[in-house]
Amino acid sequence: MLRIAVPNKGSLSGPASAMLHEAGYQQRKESKELVLVDPANEVEFFYLRPKDIAIYVSAGKLDIGITGQDLLVDSGANAEVILPLGFARSTFRFAAKPGTVTGLDGLAGKTIATSYEGIVGKHLAEAGVDASVVHLDGAVETAIELGVAQVIADVVETGTSLRNAGLEVFGEPIMKSEAVVIRRAGADGEDAKVQQFLRRLQGVLVARTYVMMDYDCRAEHLEKAVALTPGLESPTVSPLHNEGWVAVRAMVPAKDAQRIMDDLYDLGARAILTTAIHACRL
Repeated sequence: MLRIAVPNKGSLSGPASAMLHEAGYQQRKESKELVLVDPANEVEFFYLRPKDIAIYVSAGKLDIGITGQDLLVDSGANAEVILPLGFARSTFRFAAKPGTVTGLDGLAGKTIATSYEGIVGKHLAEAGVDASVVHLDGAVETAIELGVAQVIADVVETGTSLRNAGLEVFGEPIMKSEAVVIRRAGADGEDAKVQQFLRRLQGVLVARTYVMMDYDCRAEHLEKAVALTPGLESPTVSPLHNEGWVAVRAMVPAKDAQRIMDDLYDLGARAILTTAIHACRL
């Protein structure tokens, strides 16, 4: 069986299980379940702390895992990303009291508090900056006020919590992260079971990104209509009973669907419909 690590809690857990369910895999019904066997798909899922997943995968104990790219880098594990999943996106930034530090060069000799010392240490080393890094498990915003550090490095979304703590971000982002599928570095990239798993997840990603669009249009307007809806390969075009009319079907990006419908209508197309895609293979 293919052995897969799945986050057991946190912001990665729910979306990861939802994506696996959409891909046709069984998922646990209670958070207390640590192992779930899906015999129909020949997969065994292990629900682990997100920070530990890269370690298990790099050691070869599990075939692949879903974790955060930030957690992979922070762990220093010998594992690699094989598929970005597009959820749990985050950005890591430095922050300090306004006016105290304005750029990366200003970090020299400073103490930086963070929950991700692996990421910060790697970033400082690559930049050639000599600074001290202090590990805190959470609430790093208070580290400066309590005199533990002069700078913090943390995940920044809206920046509200930093502003409330009297801090502001500075410099370029340390890194951007999202949920990813990982495997041990150097593992067999052609493993059939792994490739099937990846195809299923890629199908979910496409299904979430596209909708199926159907419409009728005059044959003389077909080329302009097809230019608006080229599809992935090319659209399906079928003649209608009424002479001079054709039916067109194509996948279009969901984010552009309303604009495309407006443009098709202006072109003379009618009976324009969009349908959600639940699964696909490219």
